[in-house]
Amino acid sequence: MFRIIFMFITCFFRLPVWIPRLYHRSNPKYKDSFPREKRYGYIHSIISTVIKRGRVIVHLEGAEKLPKYNPEDENSTGYILFPNHQGLFDTLSLIKNLDEPFSPLSKKELETTFMLKNVLALMDVEYMDRDDVRQSLKVIQTVSKRVKAGDNFVIFPEGTRSREENNLLEFKAGAFKAATMAHAPIIPVALVDSFIPFDIRSIKKTTVYTYILDPLYYDDYKDLKTAEIAEIVKTRIEKKIAEHLAVIPSQADKFKKKSK
Repeated sequence: MFRIIFMFITCFFRLPVWIPRLYHRSNPKYKDSFPREKRYGYIHSIISTVIKRGRVIVHLEGAEKLPKYNPEDENSTGYILFPNHQGLFDTLSLIKNLDEPFSPLSKKELETTFMLKNVLALMDVEYMDRDDVRQSLKVIQTVSKRVKAGDNFVIFPEGTRSREENNLLEFKAGAFKAATMAHAPIIPVALVDSFIPFDIRSIKKTTVYTYILDPLYYDDYKDLKTAEIAEIVKTRIEKKIAEHLAVIPSQADKFKKKSK
């Protein structure tokens, strides 16, 4: 929370420009007049400024592994990112790191959150009501159709933030249904120390690490059940996090010692 307040203060002078533009460009009456790439680019520029002002460095590796959609190839699709979920900063990190537009699959509760709803609208979010099985199935089908048509998505397979720092919760098999239905590449993403910016009481400079891992293509998983896919993705992410921490220990302990 300390850093969120710090970000708000350091970006305060920009809010009179950002807020009206966010509302205008996310308004259904005008949104379609802005190409998807331009809308995402605007969000990307805002988030990049907020992160910089918030004294967070975002390190990325593996972006070259992301598949490219080819509209002339009938078998080509968009891809779905499957990161571990450490906290509120996760999506900001992905936006800052990735120049190519993607849409989030988000819980319905965020649909009314001040300003965030406008940011998500510009990213063509799909909302899921986790208490409504029928609605959830329709959303999965919608995501699948969009991915088939070339859109990229991010889905957090843990379903909720871990709150266990760099440790993972179980991955839900259902999170992978949209990818299997679309025959789309599944992209494991390992986030390290992404919980620090917003969960630790400090505004000292910190680094969040994002690793794009080797994709699972349809031929790699077509004979697997979604539970087996979930376990493979989880194992790969856990392995990468462990490899990272063996070389670069988590900054969390350093921040906690300083706060005592």
